[in-house]
Amino acid sequence: MCVYPGLMTHFARVERAALIEALRDAGPDAPTLCEGWTARDLAAHVVARERRADAAGIVIKSLAPRLARVQAEYAALPWDELLGLVVAGPPRKSVFSIPGVDELANLVEFFVHCEDVRRARGGWEPRRLESGVVEALWRRVGGMAKLVGRRSPVGLVVRRPDGQSVVVRKGAPVATVTGEPGELVVFLSGRQGHAVVEVEGPEEAVAAVRGARFGV
Repeated sequence: MCVYPGLMTHFARVERAALIEALRDAGPDAPTLCEGWTARDLAAHVVARERRADAAGIVIKSLAPRLARVQAEYAALPWDELLGLVVAGPPRKSVFSIPGVDELANLVEFFVHCEDVRRARGGWEPRRLESGVVEALWRRVGGMAKLVGRRSPVGLVVRRPDGQSVVVRKGAPVATVTGEPGELVVFLSGRQGHAVVEVEGPEEAVAAVRGARFGV
């Protein structure tokens, strides 16, 4: 299999560990930013995604009922057993065990879900991320922009504090969202109200992007 240069890194594993720590700290009944999901539900989602390709309901809508059943089965497991499956990661036959796929598919997944757990509770602050994770997340912003661009109701630009920027959607009026790469990922994932960013532009453009339905 051809693996794109730069994908053989450890950052998805770093964020898996952060997610596991957040889940343990929160406990199974803690709320998350995923509407209707507790920490237990989120953990079950991660396990079902990695272990049951036949239930990819988030991607293939016709499989959504099967995904719900499979996820409920995992959620019914004892909490320590469920967390153990998250720790174990994908089985050998899973597509996520293919070199490079974990990094490509799971870095943003685990980062965002870790924040889903952390930011649903009071007293949180943005984590200090290692520089490699920051840069890897920034590289993912461009790919996310292609999806989000179709959903943005106005022109949208995202920008790092150092001035690097990505045009998410061309058009007028324009809203400019400035923040660290991880915060931009949170924003573009549909968690606008929980992202530490500044949004500038005409009032109607700012309101439009803050209320847009981004993410999957």
